[in-house]
Amino acid sequence: MEEEIVAEFKKSGFDLDEEAEIAKKCLTFCINYSLKPSDLVSSWEVYYLNRQLGGATVQNAEMDGFLQHLQNEQKEVVIKEEPDLHFYSSKDVDMILNDEEIDTKEGILSSPTDRSQRVFSEPFDSTPQTNGNIFSSGKTSKLVTPFGQRTNKFLVKFSINNAPNTENIEKKHDQENNEDDIIKRVQPRMRCSLIVHGSGPEPGCRFMYDRIEDRFNALENRIKKRATALVASGLYEEPVDPTVASQKSIFTVGMICCDGEGYLNEKSALLQSSVEHSGGQRVRLELQKLNQFSVFPGQVVGVEGHNPSGHCLIASKLVDSVPLSATADVNLPPAKKQALDQEVQPADLSPTQAELSVIIASGPFTTADNLLFEPLTELLAYATRKLPQVLILLGPFVDSEHPEIKKGTMDRSFDEIFQMEVLRRLQDYAEYMGSDTRVVLVPSIRDANHDFVFPQPAFDIHPPDLKDQIISLTNPGLFEANQVKISCCTVDILKHLSGEEMSRNPTDGTPSDRMSRLANHVLCQQSFYPLYPPAEGIPLDFSLAAEALHISSIPDILILPSDMKYFVKVLSSGEGSEGEEQAKCICVNPGRLAKGEGGGTFAELNYRGGPDTTNTCIIGI
Repeated sequence: MEEEIVAEFKKSGFDLDEEAEIAKKCLTFCINYSLKPSDLVSSWEVYYLNRQLGGATVQNAEMDGFLQHLQNEQKEVVIKEEPDLHFYSSKDVDMILNDEEIDTKEGILSSPTDRSQRVFSEPFDSTPQTNGNIFSSGKTSKLVTPFGQRTNKFLVKFSINNAPNTENIEKKHDQENNEDDIIKRVQPRMRCSLIVHGSGPEPGCRFMYDRIEDRFNALENRIKKRATALVASGLYEEPVDPTVASQKSIFTVGMICCDGEGYLNEKSALLQSSVEHSGGQRVRLELQKLNQFSVFPGQVVGVEGHNPSGHCLIASKLVDSVPLSATADVNLPPAKKQALDQEVQPADLSPTQAELSVIIASGPFTTADNLLFEPLTELLAYATRKLPQVLILLGPFVDSEHPEIKKGTMDRSFDEIFQMEVLRRLQDYAEYMGSDTRVVLVPSIRDANHDFVFPQPAFDIHPPDLKDQIISLTNPGLFEANQVKISCCTVDILKHLSGEEMSRNPTDGTPSDRMSRLANHVLCQQSFYPLYPPAEGIPLDFSLAAEALHISSIPDILILPSDMKYFVKVLSSGEGSEGEEQAKCICVNPGRLAKGEGGGTFAELNYRGGPDTTNTCIIGI
């Protein structure tokens, strides 16, 4: 039979590098998977084309990868016949036996100090000897990848430690739950309530139907809402027409525009007022007298100044924010609030006592050299040890920018990759962790298997028996977990604002934090995407954007994943009324879970009532 296998390879135009060794391995494959030599060679041709291997020589080094390909083929055949079948492997047993001591010793990360450094630096690999593959889709780990060969794993790269240390409490809890049973049940934290505030488009909605009228009305409404809010604050008078010549100081509200195709500069800044006050006309905006400012196209601002000629408004003060309420979203109709959990919170649990443990990760979830989704596997294995109440995963999941997807070299559809590589892992994770854990998915416009529109509907997924554990949000999305309001948007608004912003730093030498300033624009403008015109490649649909992009209240946690460097910032809501304390918000950019052929970063956050008593850290995977 070995001779027959060699003959079939040569018949198809392939030479064997180490003929005896390869023939022996292929014979094992044929016996284990009931394959004929011709079927084996056909499978090799598919593997050869998908991997884009050079030359017509079968290398012994490719046999491990070929074995993985055969295993996937066999598993897909079985799954098609019995779609609800769950596969248990030796790795499940290894996880139960090897993780018992870890589960007993380790609680939830309380403070990223020396203790967390020790936890993160322990071996945690994608190889069969470790527990990184307990939620895999049958991928073998014998194929060594650059991601699997990395040396620095789970290292804290940035941290904010404000919460009290709970290490002793957790050790006591672990001791109470320590059992002699071999199959030790994971002891997660208390189940959190979760309420989704749904104001985005529904799955299957029509898009690419927005009209010029929709765009005009959306921009006009933003200007009118900002003018109404500024007047209602009692700090400013009724806006007037900025295009009318006047020697007196006036107050007006309008949108920053650029006079031309290039980037905004001090010579090209225009102010477009509302139809009500100026018929939508534009006037040149002079910013020379301002000590500091930060403006970008699409920003709606209040301007104090004078226009002596009628052709140029000389600004003496720029107002880019209004007091935002930190209370519940009173503007959302009850029908738009979907409660996924009807649990009644204790009567004495006030917003200042809200507690939540959360892990936040943003795609891509696989490295650029393959579609094995190793970073996602290791993230889920890490989450099984740290036991977060909510695991937030932000797209892209099936990244349209991935080299193999752009080339179209896969042998599966985008939906099949999403179902097999992402959802199956998440279902295994949710089943293993039990009903006390939640997984929240937020799509991205880079998801190849989803609608290319912004704002974006949620994934249309209905996992059996897990609909209360695996939840999909719109993009942007807003939800509450244990009374902690979390907002997230996967469009890289920070990067887009960074390329369009024009700013002047204070002349007194006061340091300026650029990333905080860019993130603060999102809160001050009460919009998840305040930039207009949108960046190239952003499918902004104004027929869907009216409610979905509006921020009606300050969230406790604002998640803005970006290609720019990871960070955690505490933002203020802008100007507050006299005697009123400014609402604060924790803004998190977790970075990307996978970068090129290596690992990236994710965020772990323990929220305890407010930014001043919250532990947050960025972890390199």
